Amino acid sequence: YINRFFPSRIRPNLQHMCSKCLTQTQMDVFLLKMFIVALSVTSKGSLDEKLDWAFSLYDLDGDGYISSAEMLSIVTSIYEMVGNMLILPKDEDTPQKRVRKIFMQMDQDQDGRLTRQEFKEGSKMDPFIVQALSIDYDQSKIEPKKS
Repeated sequence: YINRFFPSRIRPNLQHMCSKCLTQTQMDVFLLKMFIVALSVTSKGSLDEKLDWAFSLYDLDGDGYISSAEMLSIVTSIYEMVGNMLILPKDEDTPQKRVRKIFMQMDQDQDGRLTRQEFKEGSKMDPFIVQALSIDYDQSKIEPKKS
């Protein structure tokens, strides 16, 4: 299933993240379920439901926090999937810069990890995140990169 639903550039990262604790069959079932949930939540869930789902996606080890390393792993996969299709601000043009910026904005107690509450509150203050989770966002605000 992973080969059918996820772009080839991010498959190795997804497989690596999941292979530590799942057999190939369990991983395929997990990824299919995750894909179905993602479609459902991102197409018709409330913003809070979408943010809860996103938090669960970023919290790779399930400890209830998002570490900088976990965030970097997901953001790197997203940047690889998007490729050079978007022009990003200079302070967000690499996964490392984006993660650093996210943590500076969201990590209220500066302990190097995000709680669910910090993630949700911070995400609601970030227009890019809100826009990405909105089903009917205004695409004119996203500037496509010219070839």
